[in-house]
Amino acid sequence: MMSTIPQFQWFKAVLQVQGSVLPRILPRILILCVLSIGMAATYKMGLWTDSDNMKALTNNVACNLVLGLLLVFRTNTAYERYWDGRKAWGLLVITTRNLAREIQIGIVAPTEEAKAEKERALKRLLSFAIATKCHLRQESPVAQLKDLLSPEDMAQIEKAERPPQLITFWLSQYLQHQYNNGHIDSRQRLETNSQVNGLVEAFSGCERILKTPMPMSYKIYLKRLTLLYCLILPLGLIEQLGWWTPWAITFVSFVLLGVEEIGNEIEDPFRYGFNNIKLDSICDTLIKDIQTTLSFTEEGTLKESPALEVTLTDDVPNMVEAV
Repeated sequence: MMSTIPQFQWFKAVLQVQGSVLPRILPRILILCVLSIGMAATYKMGLWTDSDNMKALTNNVACNLVLGLLLVFRTNTAYERYWDGRKAWGLLVITTRNLAREIQIGIVAPTEEAKAEKERALKRLLSFAIATKCHLRQESPVAQLKDLLSPEDMAQIEKAERPPQLITFWLSQYLQHQYNNGHIDSRQRLETNSQVNGLVEAFSGCERILKTPMPMSYKIYLKRLTLLYCLILPLGLIEQLGWWTPWAITFVSFVLLGVEEIGNEIEDPFRYGFNNIKLDSICDTLIKDIQTTLSFTEEGTLKESPALEVTLTDDVPNMVEAV
């Protein structure tokens, strides 16, 4: 009984529409199918009879090889961008957790004012991930940070052109201030500075992906070659397949257009989409991590503390990104 469950899940995934590229490529497939029906009709009416030349063109090894290589390169390049983005966010999560632990445990806070300053630093650290997410989506982080940061901080965020960079300045300033006051030693200062550098590295890696799009000439050429191939292919198949040609074109166009559309879907991994990185889910995980960090006491126990009120933009439902 247990062995049959994965089989049903496999078929369920095959038939799943959500997350599939089929809804986006279906109009193109239908257009190509209708055109192939028109070609078959004109052939049956005797308006043209010679399909050997077209058959030789579509069966040409060079043509098929070039199209196949371009599609493979397109998909591999897009997935590499997606994976680089996920690794950058993985680095951001690891660095945030490590730096939060170092701030909470390693920095001495002898007064209530120092404890409040530490809590403010941890909330600023959390705001870095949220501000980075909004920056990558070209959105303002104000709405999502207003319940997390102080009014003074929010005034600076509203004026900043690059909020994540401003937040790294705040963190470095706080750590330097703690070092100057003797609350951390030189080893801790070096270690925490390295972790702030890790945040900057993760942010810069995401920006590199965002600001280095696929070359437009390459994308246009691949689309044109795919379209020409799908338009010429029916002319070479009609003699053999007759009225079955539209079905063959539907299948071929589903394969070629689907692979090309997958590349379009994942080349920008930070957008809203079923197949993009679930940034809101990652930020939600970090909110819980910082909440736990704030609840950790000097005695090594967890205390009850007010929940962090942060309103994140809803991502695609029922999808949780593993961190």
